[in-house]
Amino acid sequence: MQHIRFPDDLLALQSAWLRTYKAMAATPAGMGTSAYRRQLIQLSCAIAVHPFWAAPGRSMAARVELQRQARAGRWARAA
Repeated sequence: MQHIRFPDDLLALQSAWLRTYKAMAATPAGMGTSAYRRQLIQLSCAIAVHPFWAAPGRSMAARVELQRQARAGRWARAA
């Protein structure tokens, strides 16, 4: 797959999504995950409507690559 250069703010949103999901997963059942779920929805919406996706040729493969790069933390090292 061709390397994709994502905007730093989009990578930051995806990283925040991953951190929030990890925190929610670590919370015991019945201990209040509603705030995490709301935050995940907000972050998902912000990621989905980011201007980066408006360019022609953006695909689901690019979304997977975004997740991969956010997990790798490359955006933090580049900043």
